[in-house]
Amino acid sequence: MIKFDVITIFPNMIGAYSSESILKRAQEKKLIKINAHNLRDFTTDKHHKVDDRPFGGGPGMVLKIEPIIKALSKLKNLKTKKQKTKVILFEPGGKQFDEKMAQKLAKEDRLVMICGRYEGIDDRVKKVIRDSGFMIQVISVGPYVLTGGELPAMILIDSISRKIPGVLGKEESLEENRSGIGVPMYTRPAEFKVKGKSYKVPKVLIGGNHAEIDNWREKNRKSK
Repeated sequence: MIKFDVITIFPNMIGAYSSESILKRAQEKKLIKINAHNLRDFTTDKHHKVDDRPFGGGPGMVLKIEPIIKALSKLKNLKTKKQKTKVILFEPGGKQFDEKMAQKLAKEDRLVMICGRYEGIDDRVKKVIRDSGFMIQVISVGPYVLTGGELPAMILIDSISRKIPGVLGKEESLEENRSGIGVPMYTRPAEFKVKGKSYKVPKVLIGGNHAEIDNWREKNRKSK
């Protein structure tokens, strides 16, 4: 089992996605475990304030260091038997997330993800995490800016979970284990008409020759 701990101010976002379909079944089968931790639960003031104005001025707000470090310190058993727990932060300038990274992270016992918001998180968080003996990885899910880290966290959870044996039911269900990522796929009907125009499935796919089908998929995959 791989455990995902997500620290966020919007835990319902994580819960809504992870309580449906494949991720729901994977948790029921105890192949993965997903916990969303509300950052506001780790504040001490009556307003549960998690952000403040940035030093040096500028628009927006920055997530405070205190509740984040308190959340990390209160997560039980952060250290695993095999290795140090990896803590993941999301930033546009982080290392680009890709298929190889997903495969590598799928071998971890536990991943803790910190979801930034607004103008990001206090940068001292990284140093405290390293000084505390944990591994840290800063990841970007694409060359663009999002409003928060919840979507990137769900992308990682989804991509990593499908690498866990049994999550998809059959290993051959993995798109990347067939002929490569991005192979065009078709289903019935073999011919579809719209306004008099016909759209047909490539003949090779309905001919029954599996060697020719494999060759066609190899030629038409978008990622090699």
